[in-house]
Amino acid sequence: MSNNSHPFLKSSLGRKLLMGITGLFLITFLIVHCGVNACIFFNDGGVKFNAAAEFMGTNIFIRAMEFVLFGGIILHIFQALLLTLKNNKSRPVKYTMTSGNSNSKWYSRWMGLLGTLILMFLIIHLRHFWVETRFTGLEQPSLFLEMKATFSQLWVVLVYCAGMFSLSYHLLHGFASSFQTLGWNHPKYTPIVKMTGFVFSIVVPLIFALMPISMYAGWIK
Repeated sequence: MSNNSHPFLKSSLGRKLLMGITGLFLITFLIVHCGVNACIFFNDGGVKFNAAAEFMGTNIFIRAMEFVLFGGIILHIFQALLLTLKNNKSRPVKYTMTSGNSNSKWYSRWMGLLGTLILMFLIIHLRHFWVETRFTGLEQPSLFLEMKATFSQLWVVLVYCAGMFSLSYHLLHGFASSFQTLGWNHPKYTPIVKMTGFVFSIVVPLIFALMPISMYAGWIK
């Protein structure tokens, strides 16, 4: 096959389109993942959380979607890396003076760094809660008890909070940007999308961060 195949997908516009599609897919995953994990806040000894986790872990469709999810994550990271490298190559000489936030927010200019921090957090997260149950063959009596054991370590709690801080700022730019990249702009609905993205980027990472904090502090029994 020629190296010139699919030229659109190799263009900056094509790569941004893939970023937008995979970004919206990952946002959907965050909603589901947050909803399941938030079951710990029922504070019922993990009964509802374990039931939800059991369903997610045994449902054939959900298990199959894990491969789609990882594919989306890898594609999102790969396209982001290619876009970053291309942008850096097209501007080999840095401007001697910048206008700060006059044209863009700092987090929109540092999406690469924020994404890297999120990736580092994701690797640690998968090591704690996915590798153990999928590849080690160890039987976990309760995923809730595993969470409590993991979040009894202060350094883990701090890493998770830092990861959620990075995720929040990543979403502040990425949520609305995904809709814009796909051309879903409308004078009436774009402000709603931006406000929804702002709320989402605060609420979802906050809920995720409160989980390790609550367990470490002993608020969740």
